[in-house]
Amino acid sequence: MTSPPPKIPESVLVVIHTPDLQVLLIERADQPGYWQSVTGSKDLPEESLRETAWREVAEETGIRVGTAQVPDEALRDWSLRNVYEIYPVWRHRYADGVTHNTEHVFGLTVPVGTPVTLAPREHLRYVWLPWREAADRCFSPSNAEAILHLPQHLPQPLRQPGLTA
Repeated sequence: MTSPPPKIPESVLVVIHTPDLQVLLIERADQPGYWQSVTGSKDLPEESLRETAWREVAEETGIRVGTAQVPDEALRDWSLRNVYEIYPVWRHRYADGVTHNTEHVFGLTVPVGTPVTLAPREHLRYVWLPWREAADRCFSPSNAEAILHLPQHLPQPLRQPGLTA
């Protein structure tokens, strides 16, 4: 059996939220107690970041972007980039010598009550939390920071006066 090719050190982080700022968090199967938003690396160098976001959201939550319920424009590139050191526990997935990853942040607005179907090999449970509480629960500092930026990145019709991070 051959081992999988090394992961590409370029990924997406997708903050999935409802119009009333409930944020979806998922618990990692390989690290119980580690809560996060949808994340994932590009599968191929030529895969666009938007394609990576669509794929990862579908794989990890069963939510399909580009449907009547979740149209393409519900996925927004926040133009935020995080470069961080890859946790040692996951570094073996990358080529030798790769120590840092570039993460591109997206937001995805979904209707309240959107069904979630987890990939059982990847995640144990999910929860919808108010945005500040979700940020507090994240194990990843970059994920928590992204969630705290949520009010600044809402589409115009969803912005609420006086709501700031």
